[in-house]
Order: sequence, then C-alpha cells, then structure tokens
Amino acid sequence: MKIGLFIDGKFEEVEKSYELTNPYNDEVIAVVGEGQISDMEKAIASAHEAFQTMKKKAAVERANLLFAAARLLAEKKEEFAKLITAESGKPITASRVEVDRSVQTLQFSGEEAKKIAGEFIPLDAAVGGAGRDAYTIFEPIGVIGAVTPFNFPLNLVVHKVGPAIASGNTIVVKPAEKTPLTALKLAELFTKVGLPDGVLNVIPGDGATLVGVMLEDERVQKISFTGSPKVGKEIKNKAGLKRITLELGSNSALYVDKSVEESLEEIVDKAVTGAFSYNGQVCIHTQRIYVHERLAEKFLERFVEKTNRLTFGDPMDEDTVVTGMIDKKSQSRVLEWVKEAIDGGAKLLCGGERKDNGILPTVLTDVKPTEKVACEEIFGPVVMVNKVANENEALKQMNDSQYGLNAGVFTNNLKQAFHFAHELEVGQVLINDVPTLRFDNMPYGGIKSSGYGHEGVKYAIREMTRMKMISINFK
Repeated sequence: MKIGLFIDGKFEEVEKSYELTNPYNDEVIAVVGEGQISDMEKAIASAHEAFQTMKKKAAVERANLLFAAARLLAEKKEEFAKLITAESGKPITASRVEVDRSVQTLQFSGEEAKKIAGEFIPLDAAVGGAGRDAYTIFEPIGVIGAVTPFNFPLNLVVHKVGPAIASGNTIVVKPAEKTPLTALKLAELFTKVGLPDGVLNVIPGDGATLVGVMLEDERVQKISFTGSPKVGKEIKNKAGLKRITLELGSNSALYVDKSVEESLEEIVDKAVTGAFSYNGQVCIHTQRIYVHERLAEKFLERFVEKTNRLTFGDPMDEDTVVTGMIDKKSQSRVLEWVKEAIDGGAKLLCGGERKDNGILPTVLTDVKPTEKVACEEIFGPVVMVNKVANENEALKQMNDSQYGLNAGVFTNNLKQAFHFAHELEVGQVLINDVPTLRFDNMPYGGIKSSGYGHEGVKYAIREMTRMKMISINFK
C-alpha cells in the first residue's frame, strides 16, 4: 500500500517516502509519503483558509459532524483496530478498546460543542457601572498544530482533533513517524461525513523539521504536543506567544496499603494490567509500586505468579497481552536499564529477557531510587515493586520524581486517602485504582516534567478558545 499526505481534503503524493514496518514481524505494511517543509506550509495555508468558514459554523453543525464521525468510526471498528495493530504492534484486543474510546471521545466532543458558553456579568456591581450589562463569549483561535505519539495512534489524535472541530478551529496533525496510517485514515473518514476541506490535514514526516514549521508560522495559534519531555521543553522555549499544551510522560507510582489485605487478589490483577498493558508503552504505565511491608511478600508472590501467566505472542492473536516493542532501539534500551538496575543490587523476579522483537514481562524489587528503571520513564514491560514501612515513606518515594502525571493509592483508610490526595505531586490522583487509568472526559495533565496544560475534551476546548467580553450601555 502506498499512501500520501492528507491536505485540503484529499491525499497528495510526494516525491519522498519511507517504508513502514510491522513492529512484531518487521514486514513492510505501507510506503508513506514523507512531508517536507513546503508540504507543511501548504497544509497550514489550507487550514488557515478553511478557518474562515469553520469559525462561522453553528455549534449544532459542528456537533453533528462529530456525531456522524463517531457513528462511522463505530461501524469501521474492526478495520481501524487491525490498522492500529499492524502499525503499532498493539494487541488486537487493546486496539479494539482504543477504537471504542475514540468513538466515545468524538461523542464527548460533539456534546461539548453545544456547551461552549460564557457568563453574564452585572457591571452595576462596580462603581460607575450602572446602566451597563456585560457578557463573555468564547471564540475559536484558528489553526491548531497537533503532534501525536505512536502508542495511541487513534485516540490521542482524536483527543486533539475532536476538541478542535468542536470549538470551530482547524487543525494540522503531525503523527508519529511509526504510526501515521491511522491518522490518515481518520482524516479520510471525516471527509465522508462532510467535514469541509482543509479543516483537518495530516502530514507525516520528520518531527523536528515539521514541528519547526508550525512553531515559526504565525498562522498556527496553538501547539498541542504529546511526547517526550526533552522535545516538549524545546517546543515551550520556541513557542513565543503561541498557546501550548504539553503531555510529556511519567513514571507513575502506586501505593498499596496494609488496610486492603482482603482485596489483595483484585488489586494484584489491576496492578499487573496497569504494568503490562501494551508492553508498558503507555504514558501512565504503572512503573513504580510501593507496598506496605506487612503485605509485600504476599503481594510480590501473587504479582509474579500472575505476570508469568501473561501470554506473549502475535498481536493479532486474541489471547496475546505482551508482544513486540515498537522498535529494536527501544527493546535494547529497556534491557540495558534492567541490567543496570540488577548490577546496582536490584533483584530480578521474572522476565528481563529478549523474546523475538519484545521483552518478557519483567518484575524487579529492591530497586534503588537512583536507577533509571525507577527515576526515568521506562516505556517498556518493566515494573519495580519495593516494600515500605508506612504511608509516609511511600509518599516520600512517590514524590521523589521529576514527573507528576498520575498516581494511584489503594487504601481503606479515608483519612489516609485524603492525605495522599492532597500531598501527591501529580495532576491526577486515583484512589483505589491503578495510575494507568484515564477517562476521556476527565481533565488530564501533568506537573513538573510531565507537562503543561490540560487535555480531556472539555478542558482541551478551553485551551483552544479565547474569551471575549462584550459590554452594552443600555441607557
């Protein structure tokens, strides 16, 4: 299959292209057009022109476009799921869940399109304001530049596209080089439900080059980026007066308190899922687990037992949970970090070995906080489980991180739950859930090196609109 760029409502072939391979078996699945500076400039021009029409569309029109896209995506669920699996290596069962979530995200976007509203301001509350009323409205800002990662090639694109359309903006998407096909197919889907040409453009290609064009072009009013902290910080430094949203990653922590012993089996099940979903290649992957010393031995025994039951194999197999990583470079990096931790005194309880293009699910304990598997973002099927003496030690260890996206706490102690809720240095605290949890209508954003601004449909719309105040002197 050969596929071009998506500009102004149609596919365009370009001279330069690259081969896209399946991460599991290295088979070539497509030849993809590689966008150049001129292509990105053309896409931005198309989006800027389309904005003149899009910003005038009534809320009900924008909502209906999104609802229609959601219905069509639901009809094409299996087609999209297989494409996600082919280009990302995600197990097919997880790809289907991603499509379902994307349908829901589009539905939320349609609903929120009808709720964008300001407030009435009684100006007579101020001295000299009598005889005047005022109100605020929210207007779209223009062209949105979106940069998306490989791990959720549909839903993380929809989380930018849905709010942009809902608020009357236009958008240019620069998808991950490793997973551009799903974003291109989504753009094609939107044309079939009547989205005006130019509202959604998709330009695969080199990130540094293409994002550089977005940053320099004054017509791009906002950059919404999901990716590494290093690149995110560079974008922030170069963005000038553009609005930015940065979702940058994490090494999410979980505490399991002694008070939940009766629910330990269920908690272990959730923790294993949080640790190894899509090979741990998830921003809120459960990477660090701290267990009260009274439960630590029992927790580790059950956790390792359930980890060893996970099926490794072909992502198209319905039983597969763990499979090949996105590329060999990532595979080698993760194994190197695991070896460094073991050399530093950590104990390997299972996994830690290369298998085909992946890594067997890996559990480490007695890990020093300075090891990369603890203090960096592993982005692989590796989890550390350390015991702690009490909740204060757990809280200290959990906050000892450059990241601050999600954290989870299992406890039956209400006072303890509120203590963690207020003291954890993260954007989202999940009580009695693993940190690998995100609902598509919740606010989602990190602190420290985990990001800047918020996603989640309603909250993304706020950052894609500007408030205008209108005063009326009725005297």
